[in-house]
Amino acid sequence: MGILRHPDFRRLWAADLLSQLGSRLSMGAIPLLAVLTLDASTLQVSLLRTCETAAWLVLGLFAGAWADRIRCRPVLVYADLLRALLFASIPIAWWFDVLTLTQVYVVLVPAGILTVLFDVAHNSYLPRLLERDRLLPGNAKLAANHSIAAVIGAGASGLLVQWLGAALTIGLDALTFLWSALWLRSIRTPEAEPVKPERPNLRREIGDGMRYVFRHPLLRPLALNTMVTMLFQAAAGAIVVVYLVRGVHLQPATIGVLSMIGLLGAIVASAVTEKLSTRYGDARTLLLSSTGIGVAFTLQALTAPGWMVSWFVVATLLAGFCIIVSYILQVSTQQRLCPPDLQGRVSATMSFVSWGAAPLGSLLGGALGTAFGLHTTLWIAGLGTLAGNAFLYFSPLRTLRTVPPELAGIPGPSQSPDQGVRPRGGAADG
Repeated sequence: MGILRHPDFRRLWAADLLSQLGSRLSMGAIPLLAVLTLDASTLQVSLLRTCETAAWLVLGLFAGAWADRIRCRPVLVYADLLRALLFASIPIAWWFDVLTLTQVYVVLVPAGILTVLFDVAHNSYLPRLLERDRLLPGNAKLAANHSIAAVIGAGASGLLVQWLGAALTIGLDALTFLWSALWLRSIRTPEAEPVKPERPNLRREIGDGMRYVFRHPLLRPLALNTMVTMLFQAAAGAIVVVYLVRGVHLQPATIGVLSMIGLLGAIVASAVTEKLSTRYGDARTLLLSSTGIGVAFTLQALTAPGWMVSWFVVATLLAGFCIIVSYILQVSTQQRLCPPDLQGRVSATMSFVSWGAAPLGSLLGGALGTAFGLHTTLWIAGLGTLAGNAFLYFSPLRTLRTVPPELAGIPGPSQSPDQGVRPRGGAADG
């Protein structure tokens, strides 16, 4: 059982598991609702993802500074409860035959804001709950939830949309947020109130997090690589369901089953990432997995009617494996390199740089799909994702096997340059 023997991590893990599944159901059901029920255009479908992720551009950095000042668990609970109410409004409106695309947009905007607050608080909370040497197995278990949810949710969303309809499938997501809130509320370990700055200055505090990331020889290329990856991944994600329905002529259940088969790679990745990191080194494994993401999205562009649909399975299989490996190693590296008092701001900066590109990528996908066609857009997105790995190949990561102690930190906001470089201490007590 390992890390799951920790009772409060087990509660956090249980909260995350079903919530991730519900989010995956909505991720598949919302574009299908727009395409099949509300007859949305390619650009209108891409705007759905833009509405959901735009909050990262506006609030991402502020959320990090905020998370460093407060206890994070109450934020997690209230964000779950409010998202449950928002997503429940969609099946209710559908039931009374008053659901419109405008309402879906209106739901996704505040839900996106709550997701930003939740995700930043979640990343900041884990180092307060676990000792630093347990962060990698902890992140691996949480990434396993992503993997299981991706596989089950991908298949289940298509089947449930075909059997129950997209609106009721989204209603199931609302129930999973309630489940998550109850488990998070049951965590017993007291979370210490963070030490607040004597003279709070939000702009300076945000700047501290950004300077730490962009002065760091490893965090800077990782941030830029994930930014480009997210930009083109969002561009492909914004139009791929439209392409599969209208270009490849697949039914929702078929799309779900094919996605489920491909995403089995994510489950394998959660189980083997720690072993790969130990055997080959975290730096090498991270470099290869990031490259694999670009290869996967390029292969996805080969998808076409007939037997060429198999390329969609191959691409999602490889992408699912590499995304999870890369995610586990990136988050664990970030949490190990960052001092406790900057966890929230560094997490928010990394998320802002990557997720802030998502709404722009969704708009890019919709615009390219409208101007040049859906298939051409998939090629552009795949090659763009592959090109983003240049940031890693021209960084110290290319020459490393693992992260050595001398790169475990650099002079930061709380460390003057003449102090030199030294390993960071343990996680903050929580």
